[in-house]
Amino acid sequence: MSKAPACPECGSRRVWKDGLRRLADGSIVQRWLCRDCGYRFSESRMEKPRKIALYKTTNCRVGGWDGQPKNSAKAVKALKELEETEKRAAGATKIGKDVKGAIINFIWKLKREGYAEDTIRDYGYIIKTLARRGADIFDPESVKEVIAKQKTWSESRKWQVVKAYSKFAEFNGISWIPPRYKPAKKLPFIPTEEELDQLVAGCNPQMATFLQLLKETGMRCGEAYNLKWTDIDFRSNTVRITPEKSSNPRIFKISNTLISMLSRRPRNSERVFSYKSKRSLHKSFEKQRKRIAYKLGNPRILKITFHTFRHWKATMEYHKTKDILHVMRLLGHKNIQNTLIYTQLVSFNDSEYICKVAKTLEEATQLIEAGFEYVTDMNGYKLFRKRK
Repeated sequence: MSKAPACPECGSRRVWKDGLRRLADGSIVQRWLCRDCGYRFSESRMEKPRKIALYKTTNCRVGGWDGQPKNSAKAVKALKELEETEKRAAGATKIGKDVKGAIINFIWKLKREGYAEDTIRDYGYIIKTLARRGADIFDPESVKEVIAKQKTWSESRKWQVVKAYSKFAEFNGISWIPPRYKPAKKLPFIPTEEELDQLVAGCNPQMATFLQLLKETGMRCGEAYNLKWTDIDFRSNTVRITPEKSSNPRIFKISNTLISMLSRRPRNSERVFSYKSKRSLHKSFEKQRKRIAYKLGNPRILKITFHTFRHWKATMEYHKTKDILHVMRLLGHKNIQNTLIYTQLVSFNDSEYICKVAKTLEEATQLIEAGFEYVTDMNGYKLFRKRK
C-alpha cells in the first residue's frame, strides 16, 4: 500500500481518506483530511496525481486493484486485513431480535416518561453497547462482568453506564444491585477571556454569534440551540431563556455587539441558529476549534467546550459580586450545591485588571456594556476596571 501524502498546510502525515474526487479529464483522485490541522486537500495538489479505481473486482476469488495482479500475496493480505477491520468494527457479538426489541421498547418508555432527547440517545446507545460487547442485558451479573472488563472506560463512564442500565432494569422489572462506581470530581477548566475572544473571532459568523451568546449569558448549549427570534427583544437588548434540565427561566441584558451579530443572522426559520441537530453543531465547533488552536499555537483552546463558557461566566460573576445567590439565579440552578463549585475555582490577584477612564457619560456607558465595573471618581473622571 502506498504511503499517505503529507498535508500541504502543516506537513503532517496523520491524514484520513475523505472520499474520491473526479477531475476534469475524468480521472479519479483521493481526497484527504488532516487530523492535526483539519485542512482538506486532494492528490491533485501533489506533483503526480494517482488514479484510483472506483470499484474493486468482485467476480474472482481475490480481486486485484491499483495495478496489482489477481490472487497476489499482497492482495490476499490486504483483503484479510480489511475483513479483520470490518469484524472489529461490527463488534464481538451480534444483537438478536429480542434484544433489539427490548432496546426499542426502552427508548419509547423514556420518551413517554418525558426524558430529554440527549438522555434518550445516550441511554439507548449505552444499552446497545453493552449488548454488542457480550452482555446479556436481561442478566444483571452478566452486565456487571462486562462493565468490569472495560479497561478503557473511566470511573465516570462506568458510573454513567450503571445509571443507564439501572433505568433499563427498572423499566423491565429486573432486580439488581448496582456496582459502586463513582465519578471523579474535577474542577472545570477556566480559560482566559482573551482565549475565549480568540476562539469567537476565528469562527464563522454563525458559530461566532453562538459562542458570544454563551459567553455573555452563561446559558447551556441546548438553551442557545433552541433560542427563537421571539425570545430576543432588540429594543431593550434582552434575551429570554427557555430553561433545560428543570432549571429556572432567566432573562439577560446583552451587549450592542451581540445584538448586531444577531441582527445579521438570516431569519429563515423560527429558530435563530440553523444547525440541523446538536450533533452537527458540535461537529462544526470541534472542526473550527481545532483549526484555530493550530493556527494560534495554543493547545489550551482545544480544552474549551460549550460548557466552558458557562463555567467562565459563573466564575467571573462570583468573583465580581461575591454573591453566590446571584450566580445561582444567573445559571438557573435550583440547588445551591451545584453552584458552590464556583467559589473555589480560581484565585485572582488584585493586579490582574485592565483600567479605563471615562470622561463623558457616553464613554462610561460603553465601558459598562463592555463588562467594566465602576471603581471611583478622581479629578472629575470616572475610573473603571475589568479583569484580564
